[in-house]
Amino acid sequence: MKTLLLIGIGAGNPEHITVQAINALNRASVFFVLDKGQATEDLVRLRLEICARYICEPRYRVVQVSDPQRDSATPSYTQGVEDWHEQRADVFTRLIAEELADGECGAFLLWGEPGLYDSTLRILDRVRANGCTHFDYEVIPGISSVQALAARHRIPLNEIGQPIRITTGRRLVAEDLDNVVVMLDAHCAFEAFVGEDVDIYWGAYIGTVDEILIAGKLADVCEQIKTAREEARQRKGWIMDTYLLRRVWKP
Repeated sequence: MKTLLLIGIGAGNPEHITVQAINALNRASVFFVLDKGQATEDLVRLRLEICARYICEPRYRVVQVSDPQRDSATPSYTQGVEDWHEQRADVFTRLIAEELADGECGAFLLWGEPGLYDSTLRILDRVRANGCTHFDYEVIPGISSVQALAARHRIPLNEIGQPIRITTGRRLVAEDLDNVVVMLDAHCAFEAFVGEDVDIYWGAYIGTVDEILIAGKLADVCEQIKTAREEARQRKGWIMDTYLLRRVWKP
């Protein structure tokens, strides 16, 4: 039986790796790396650095393949994601069939936490549904950008007795503003709520040498965040940011 390990590697700091993840790294003989192109080559480099740092006996192979790109021009967002996942499933099927021998253990090093806004588990389900069932897999949890954001800003994610909502920029609505963490926001959706009495705790490239942290009243720091975000994206070619919005309640 072939085995795949889905290893959460944290939000960007190599020291986010857990002991469980280190043990998993040392079980794998093949590491699959999806390359998104030159703009994100430092994401590939971090994965290789993690392997070099934590694997005791470097007898592993790295198989690097181009990651299919989601067609943002598809009118339906859901259909665009479905098409993208199908393309990725084809890549995964080929990797499992051609690059992993029976009895071998392969691994995907997944940014953050495999169970939080990551598509790999869904894609593996699709691979199995398409007839490739000769493998098993394990999930090793990691530190998400949500956890790292709270730690770097030195805040709890929730107020006493209040829930937390985690959503994307496209699904952010005013009713969520009590305690909402926003991931995958390409268009600064927070700007729509400048008129609300809301605090924001924003971070980009959390845990890396490029980390940027900004916090304050949304009305006061909105433009500062937008400027910092655009400058960073232009400089690096990509950006990963996360933020918490919290309504200010007055007694």
